[in-house]
Amino acid sequence: MTKPYRIRPCALCPFRTDVPAYLTRSRVREIERSLVRAEFPCHETTGVKGQKPKDGEAHCAGALILLEKLERPSQMMRIAERLGIYDRSQLAMDAPIFETFDEMVAAQEPRRRRKP
Repeated sequence: MTKPYRIRPCALCPFRTDVPAYLTRSRVREIERSLVRAEFPCHETTGVKGQKPKDGEAHCAGALILLEKLERPSQMMRIAERLGIYDRSQLAMDAPIFETFDEMVAAQEPRRRRKP
């Protein structure tokens, strides 16, 4: 059975501070806005680099950890916690995850305009 909530961020997690930034600043803000009600799937469970996920999709632990640091659990996190599916005490809170979305945005390289 799939564990829908991961507790440790994967190696490619965009929320990690020890991974080279690869999102645009606007994508980070888009993810931040979507996390109010939606979930952000872990890269390892979505079929990274054309591989099929092994056990189905799971929520990104990096996103969970950042939201817990901010004391802003999403609607789905709160519902899952009430149903006994999600336990915040199991998260690897010592993982190298950004402290805020602003910090995550600042770490991203601005998209360079291509010259015509």
